Amino acid sequence: MKRPELIDFSQERIRVLHYTWIAFFISFYVWFNMAPLATTMLREVNWLTPEHIKILAICNVALTIPARIIVGALIDKYGPRIVFSGLLVVMAIPTFIFAFGNSFLQLLVARLVLGMIGASFVIGIRMVSQWFPPKMIGRAEGFYAGWGNFGSAWAAMTLPWIALTVMEGWFGQTENGWRWALFVNGLVSLVYGFVYYFVVRDTPKGTRFVGTKKTQPMTVTSYGDLVQYLLWSFPLVGALGLLAWRIARIQLTNESGETHSLIPQEYLYIIYAGLLLVYVGHVIKTLQINLPILKKGVPDEQRYLFNNVAALNTTYVANFGAELAVVSMLPSFFESTFTVGPEFAGIVASSFAFVNLFARPLGGLLSDTMKNRKLVMSIYMFGIALGFFGMGMIDSAWPIWIAVAITIMCSMFVQGAEGATFAIIPLINKRMTGQIAGMAGAFGNVGAVIYLVIYSLVDATTFFYILAGGAAFSFLYCLVFLKEPKGAFDEELDPHHIEDESEPRTIMGPAVSGAPVPVAIQVESLTSGKRQ
Repeated sequence: MKRPELIDFSQERIRVLHYTWIAFFISFYVWFNMAPLATTMLREVNWLTPEHIKILAICNVALTIPARIIVGALIDKYGPRIVFSGLLVVMAIPTFIFAFGNSFLQLLVARLVLGMIGASFVIGIRMVSQWFPPKMIGRAEGFYAGWGNFGSAWAAMTLPWIALTVMEGWFGQTENGWRWALFVNGLVSLVYGFVYYFVVRDTPKGTRFVGTKKTQPMTVTSYGDLVQYLLWSFPLVGALGLLAWRIARIQLTNESGETHSLIPQEYLYIIYAGLLLVYVGHVIKTLQINLPILKKGVPDEQRYLFNNVAALNTTYVANFGAELAVVSMLPSFFESTFTVGPEFAGIVASSFAFVNLFARPLGGLLSDTMKNRKLVMSIYMFGIALGFFGMGMIDSAWPIWIAVAITIMCSMFVQGAEGATFAIIPLINKRMTGQIAGMAGAFGNVGAVIYLVIYSLVDATTFFYILAGGAAFSFLYCLVFLKEPKGAFDEELDPHHIEDESEPRTIMGPAVSGAPVPVAIQVESLTSGKRQ
């Protein structure tokens, strides 16, 4: 009997796929290491407050937005293997600092830096795309993303047990068990970072990696789309301004009893000015690139609808943005609502991320098979709205199993919508898939920042209702503006096929940092699908 390909480890590409999703899994395991231990930290650190925890949760997702740009540029120059390895190793440092931090400022800075590990997703997208032909890329990327995202659930399930049972119970670390649990968490990242470097390579045998030295803003095909693009670019810097505003509201007390803001007002204005300059620079560069193209005229075959890009920006805010926000607060929500221990609360809360293993690939599969991608996307967004509305109704009078069932149902729609989003993105404009995917992905983090800022100001019930409202807005936006991409179900020849196999050619591979990435390949290595 033929072995299923996903476990056929005789193929190097299958081994690379598994090594890579494990790297992504570990990055999420580290990224969301605070949420399962939040209540333990509050109990054992007398100067921490619930307000501090909410701010740290926001910081956890803030710098992922610019980190995508930085990491994307590094991938273009050095390749995904060394960047993924380096990210895992370097991010172990802020993990250790956070674990043993003795002031809120130390925790805050460590958490901000640690949030950069969330950019790991785009590294694996590039790595997997270089090992699988187009006819298999959907399955491979879905498997990579779904199983990698499970790292947040694994953190929720295991870290409270490591902290309370292993470190406190077995080793007697009654006040520092959570710190040593985080140390173990960072150690896993450190070790696997070195392992990953030695067990994978960037491309199959007989191919070479060639990156691009520069990126540029997205090109559009009409003046109206140009205005839309500039408007939709603003939230990418605006989210960081919102974070700075929220942090500035934190009041710290010094040894003499005087209170002061964490970010003084004059520094806050400097941050705003810096972000505004970044946006103005982006506008100028965008106009310099796009106006000559629009004046010359865009050929019909290169035209695409930016309305589709905008619609998918809203979906990723409402699904992935909501996911990041929810997994940051769900363990505490279950623990406080049902008066259960942190270990049990972590296991229950992990159910939200657990379904990632199959729900995200399922969303892409349904989008492929139902022959109406807009309909599938709309159904998913409507389901998210209903799911979060149901979670907003949960209270202590409910049987916990019903609360868990609603949580899982909501998560099915959230994760499936993520898969459906990335089933449409490559079809909008194939030559710009990387840029469009990068923008939508960044909006996921924008959504997380906005939602977590809101969560820091409201109670959990109101928070869930706001998430439901965001999904409802996206549902309506998709109904009006999302159009079925042309040729969404065409059967195409393998774009990697090149008739002349005598010398390497450059093809346009997917990008993660803004511009398509040229990759010089030897033809037979990607079209054959065989072990090299």
